[in-house]
Amino acid sequence: MAWVKSYFHRGGDESLLGLTIPEHFSQIARRHGDREAIVSQHQRRRLSYNELAFQIDRVARGLLALGFAKGSRIGIWATNNIEWLILQMATARIGAILVNINPANRPRELAHVLKSSDLQGLFTMPAFRSSNYVDMLRELLPELAAGGSEISSDSYPYLRRLVVYDPVAPEETDVPAPGFLAWPQFLEMAESVPQQALESAEDALDPDDPINIQYTSGTTGFPKAVVLSHHNILNNAYFAARAMNLTEADKLCVPVPFYHCFGMVLANLACLSVGACIVLPAEHFDARAVLSTIDSEKCSALHGVPAMFIGELEHPDFRSFDLSSLRTGIMAGAPCPVDLMRRVIDDLHCPDILIGYGQTEASPLTHLTERDDTLERRTETVGRSLPHQEAKIVDRELGTTLPLGEIGEVCFRGYQVMRGYYGNLEATADAIDSAGWLHSGDLGTMDGDGYVRITGRLKDMIIRGGENIYPAEIEACIFTHPKVAQVAVFGMPHERLGEEIVAWVQLHRDSAMTDEELKIFCREGLAHFKVPSHIRFVDEFPMTVTGKLQKFRMREIETEDLETSNA
Repeated sequence: MAWVKSYFHRGGDESLLGLTIPEHFSQIARRHGDREAIVSQHQRRRLSYNELAFQIDRVARGLLALGFAKGSRIGIWATNNIEWLILQMATARIGAILVNINPANRPRELAHVLKSSDLQGLFTMPAFRSSNYVDMLRELLPELAAGGSEISSDSYPYLRRLVVYDPVAPEETDVPAPGFLAWPQFLEMAESVPQQALESAEDALDPDDPINIQYTSGTTGFPKAVVLSHHNILNNAYFAARAMNLTEADKLCVPVPFYHCFGMVLANLACLSVGACIVLPAEHFDARAVLSTIDSEKCSALHGVPAMFIGELEHPDFRSFDLSSLRTGIMAGAPCPVDLMRRVIDDLHCPDILIGYGQTEASPLTHLTERDDTLERRTETVGRSLPHQEAKIVDRELGTTLPLGEIGEVCFRGYQVMRGYYGNLEATADAIDSAGWLHSGDLGTMDGDGYVRITGRLKDMIIRGGENIYPAEIEACIFTHPKVAQVAVFGMPHERLGEEIVAWVQLHRDSAMTDEELKIFCREGLAHFKVPSHIRFVDEFPMTVTGKLQKFRMREIETEDLETSNA
């Protein structure tokens, strides 16, 4: 008797949207013009759909005035704010490719983005917390000292323009240093471009045009640039919104970062695809600000990774807020324990909270639980494929589809699969096979209803607080320290964050170092969330007979030591 294969195609009651992002947004804006599109608590500003559409067009004309056009690569290096959203939609309006940059990036990481994306323009804030973005750019671009309206750099030959805006008062932003253009100057330039030029630029767009580059961690040290189209992310956002039953009556509280696909696609575009309202509680995650915003704005939906939901539930002022307006949202980025799901449903008043799964290369959502799924399915599985997507489980070695219930690699196919990695044909071919299947690198099983359980990872990716982190990048940074002879980085379970980063380090003979000294070194070259939580200095590593490091044995030793210390 033939066995049933681990393959599932969702189909769909609604057709895919065969539109560009600006085409669809213009329909929504006309339909819901007077409704609120975005509320930013920390900026104390609100925009209706009509006002947002006006701002998008003004910024889009400014981009044309700077010489940008379809296919231009324009970066945004900032925290969550209204200008980020406007730039997201304005670049789409003219067919430019928005390049999302993590605001936690340090100069070394920013340099990689500038080079790997052939970035032509960059919008940024003056600073955030300990990150002074202007100073870091001046460090990377000493040519800025010469002044002038355009940049000419041997290290970054494509980069031409730097624009800075202050989220507190954008239209009062001053020029912070030579080589920068301030937001008011940029908007003034927009006046020289007629609306007809903007309409002509939009007429030249196609839904399959690349529209976005997002970075996902790679196994060779630095993140890879994922190229996504209008068709990819607009449809992914729309069907995520439909799964949550979002309408123009809903307000989504968004504590997840915009630079990440969770914020940009599953929050921003999801809301704008149906006329819902985006509500920003703060420019970065702040549990109390989230609770206060839900209460004051009567939000009906809330996104987050498990660590965020835990932070909200355990905040000392939790009982001070009325959260009864909440109904739904998406939790993704790490497994959700049963106890946490119960607390989100009962204490946060989110009976329809959904568990999501996917990856940046898949726009990003591939699987989602449903509102009427059992608690078991909402915690032990990542749900079923979204409409118009395919999924299968394959044998890691043979590539053949496995029987239901057997563990193999999870693969996806459909409209959501990326265009490829920018400038990296080899990596693209490794990720997407000749039949169009995207190989996730995750291990899982599938049941007869198409529900998928994630059981592990083919690679050593660490998921810390919803951030995907690959050890190779951290190892590459630590290895540059002159005292370090060898290093191995891996993840260990953590109750709140999902995983924490552990580094085993072997120093050169006669060298000495403290763990704090190495952490300070890491902070100079890595985003804060990539700095190891625990560092162990060792004389040797467990290895195979061929000389390969045995990270599984290192994890065992760390677990044994932890159990001994707790005994």
